[in-house]
Amino acid sequence: MRLSFFGAANTVTGSKHLVEAGGQRVLLDCGLFQGFKNDRERNWAAPPFDVRTLDAVLLSHAHLDHSGWLPVLLKHGFKGPVFATAATRALCEVLLLDAAHLQEEDARRANRYGYTRHAKALPLYTRADAQRAIARIQTLEPGALRVIGNVTVRLVPVGHLPGACAVTLTHRGRTLAFSGDLGRRGDLLMPDPQRLQRADLMIVESTYGDRTHPSADPGIALARIVRETTHRGGSVLLPAFAVGRAQALLLVLQRLRRSGAIPATLPIYVDSPMATEATELYRRYRRLLRVSGREIASLGDGVRFVATAAQSQRLVRSRWPGIIISASGMATGGRVLHHLKAMAPQAKHHIVFAGYQVGGSRGARLLAGAPTVKIHGEPVPVRAEVSALDGLSAHADAGQILDWLRALKAPPRMCFVVHGDPEAADTLRLRIQDELQWPARVPQSGDVFEG
Repeated sequence: MRLSFFGAANTVTGSKHLVEAGGQRVLLDCGLFQGFKNDRERNWAAPPFDVRTLDAVLLSHAHLDHSGWLPVLLKHGFKGPVFATAATRALCEVLLLDAAHLQEEDARRANRYGYTRHAKALPLYTRADAQRAIARIQTLEPGALRVIGNVTVRLVPVGHLPGACAVTLTHRGRTLAFSGDLGRRGDLLMPDPQRLQRADLMIVESTYGDRTHPSADPGIALARIVRETTHRGGSVLLPAFAVGRAQALLLVLQRLRRSGAIPATLPIYVDSPMATEATELYRRYRRLLRVSGREIASLGDGVRFVATAAQSQRLVRSRWPGIIISASGMATGGRVLHHLKAMAPQAKHHIVFAGYQVGGSRGARLLAGAPTVKIHGEPVPVRAEVSALDGLSAHADAGQILDWLRALKAPPRMCFVVHGDPEAADTLRLRIQDELQWPARVPQSGDVFEG
């Protein structure tokens, strides 16, 4: 097998790994680069391999840093199929169309107000491009075997998100395994990851490769934040990933309401059409969740889902205390930016990030204490309280990743540590070497391994 790394290599975003075996060329994931500007600009670069010779793309799950570059791949000439679970395909439809819409809106706004350095700002891809990519996705049932040429593929559920799977490829008795994003044990919404039995080569994520999740109940911290903020007349803004984190927050908030930890009359808003659609998909795929059907069905009870842009603007101007869940989770785009512009300058409000913030993102800068942030080309002062809500991550922490790897019946010949910031990836690499006694390395972009 020949393995080439073109994304999520010594960085936590842009997942793309090319596998060549038995005359087949298969791309594992096709993700967008997010975060630092230098990373984001890589989305515009020509593909570092000939996409026309790809036989297939396999998606581990739907998040944009794993699926969001698919429309670009097609624009560069990819003609083959994309394989994913049914839930991943459904969530990709929501995520890719929303990403295209935001890119079109950002380009229009940049051209209208002149904060582009180019003669004309263009979106990376359009909604039409996204629809063509979605149409290319064929569904695979987890656990079923699929033959692509001389390679056999199997998907194994790993929690994290409905439809998320590890991917195994087998050729001539040798197996390569790719973890995708591993879910955590005891996740609010998702079952624990299933274990793999064998891998001659392993590619494992390391998002939290240098951390241990806190044991404290995040609901206790969120209830305190809500009570303190509303007591001073402010609102709580929760920038949230529309798929996964928004639903986890709704689950926590509904439980807090029922227990009396926060007032049942306090309005909760979901200002994200994508989060609204994703919540419906969580209901549709409730058999994949660990939560009871009754509790999933009640996620939206008493919640005001904001549909139109006009309704969103009225909410931005509202003076009444409330809780607002809005996308995107790293405050990189979407309706949350309008809420940030209105709320960040006022000390009475509280901005709470409940998810991982990629370095260079607006969310990461806010958590680092930036006194101002630029939104729509304008500097916005930050006087509101800003904090992180730990304990809601859908990723396995370092110890859980190691436990998942230990389930292999024999050590792999090499373990590649990907999808992590440099410190997280290298910390996990050292633990794999020291605790498991396995060979491990952190590949750089463009690295090639044969064996």
